[in-house]
Amino acid sequence: VQLQASGGGSVQTGGSLRLSCAASERNILFTGWFRQAPGKEREFVAGIWWSGGSTLYADSVKGRFTISRDNVKNTVYLQMNSLKPEDTAVYYCAAAKSPIDVRGSRGYNYRGQGTQVTVSS
Repeated sequence: VQLQASGGGSVQTGGSLRLSCAASERNILFTGWFRQAPGKEREFVAGIWWSGGSTLYADSVKGRFTISRDNVKNTVYLQMNSLKPEDTAVYYCAAAKSPIDVRGSRGYNYRGQGTQVTVSS
């Protein structure tokens, strides 16, 4: 499976961005978004199960970010609203085909390239 992430950019505090993660095939169990800021560890942001559409969010983004999927386009979206400077990071998407600890980044089968999100104050 190849994952193509896109949609990053630079915005001011309070702005919005939408990230996309397009998969080359189906048969994915779960897609997660992670982010890594300079000098910090990679952290789980949000994720979605393809069957059923249940979602998970990090506490830091609840109420501001929304993850969704398009089964026809094999694409997961991360709508990011009310962005804060602390959201600045490289964002990555990852996909798992079997049950894993979805909040940990090591169990995923596939990872996309990162896309930079910069939020200025």
